[in-house]
Amino acid sequence: MKWLFFLGVFLSLHAQNKQLLYGFNEVPQQLLLNPGGQVDFRGYVGIPLLSHIHLNAGITGFSAFDIFADDGRDFNQKLREVAYSMDSKDFVGFNQQLDVFSAGFSVNTSLEKKLFISFGMYQESDIFSYFPKDYAVLANEGNYNNLNRRFDFGQLSVSAEVLSVFHVGLNKKINSKWTLGIRGKVYSSIVQLSSTKNQGSFITVPTANNNLNHIFDLDMSLQTSGISFLSEPEVNDELGILKKRLLFGGNLGVGIDLGFTHQPAPEWTIDASLQDIGFINYSKDVKNYILDKYLAYDGIQAVFPEITSGLTAQDYWNEVSSDFDNLVEIDSTTISYTKWRPLKLNSSVSYNFGRKINKECNCLDKSDPTFQNRVGAHLFAMNRPNHLQWALTLFYFRKFYKNLQIKTTYTVDAFSFSNVGLGMSAALGPLQFYIMADNLLEYQNLAKSQSVSLQLGFNYIF
Repeated sequence: MKWLFFLGVFLSLHAQNKQLLYGFNEVPQQLLLNPGGQVDFRGYVGIPLLSHIHLNAGITGFSAFDIFADDGRDFNQKLREVAYSMDSKDFVGFNQQLDVFSAGFSVNTSLEKKLFISFGMYQESDIFSYFPKDYAVLANEGNYNNLNRRFDFGQLSVSAEVLSVFHVGLNKKINSKWTLGIRGKVYSSIVQLSSTKNQGSFITVPTANNNLNHIFDLDMSLQTSGISFLSEPEVNDELGILKKRLLFGGNLGVGIDLGFTHQPAPEWTIDASLQDIGFINYSKDVKNYILDKYLAYDGIQAVFPEITSGLTAQDYWNEVSSDFDNLVEIDSTTISYTKWRPLKLNSSVSYNFGRKINKECNCLDKSDPTFQNRVGAHLFAMNRPNHLQWALTLFYFRKFYKNLQIKTTYTVDAFSFSNVGLGMSAALGPLQFYIMADNLLEYQNLAKSQSVSLQLGFNYIF
């Protein structure tokens, strides 16, 4: 049963990489990834609550099939093998994003030097945790079988947040080669918790008289904001509090996105963006927990205490109880704190080819001067507490008709070396629908997949 604790933690928790959406110029939401992306329309309105729905979850080190496969093997043994095959660099994550509303329009009708303004509001949830390998080993084996082994309690690193973001972006086409963009953001954190700067250890050392010296050296902390209404029964207006915090009544912060697109030649495109250069200050409903203790405890003495120290048995047990009470006593504060948003980098280079041919004259179709095909590579990187999370993608884009485009991708990242994705955008008049999904090869058996990602939405395009 002790293994179920760790399984429950990690299955309840992929990167925020959106390689299918990035650079998909026909979909307005690509401007959220690169405010300097190319804009091929004069305006749009996202269908409220349906313009962008994104779900992304993943885990490194194992898949559900490794544990739950009906292969006749003992469940606890499979769980133990999985845990021992992982290390403290393995991680799990969940990311969800929902557009509340979004829209955009051109200030003028000139396609050569137009200014495009986009704005909207979305809600986002993000959970991320590393696998604390030493905790799992200690829970399974205990300390008696690991004498003189130092267990690293600093491996505990977890963060979670639910927030809303209001944003306004400016996209300026400077000339036929350069497009620049910037997006300003106001964050409103609804719920947040993080425990990412932990240090400490536990070691058991044999001493004389068959005693065991247990040494705890802990410097650990947990920062929380906005969770009291989830845990305090006297708070009976949860929905009202959520609405208030969603509409910028929570802990506020600011940030910007920067991006550009450069076409040195009509066939070549180079672009890049930085997202979430910003921070949030947490000052409302804050509760911080601190465990900063050192205790060296020799364990229960084999000799009666009154013989060696003059203490009665009751006095001795009172001292033992007091030592452990002091060890697990957690200090708490309500001091505000500030955290930087996880910075994300996107960059790609692509080659465009294949202009549309008019079959009647066997010449270029002047009514559609754009290229029909595009191939390229896309790099994604994101800073996490203990490492840089990355992904490298090769992609092919095909424009079949004016109202139908498809993009296929092959991605290598920490989750998989065989991630094949497919995205499609289709329009019926001004109404556009798009859907994008990753790891299609794993859909035959989702239990073997270490990550899943889905995006879809509806827009009204002008």
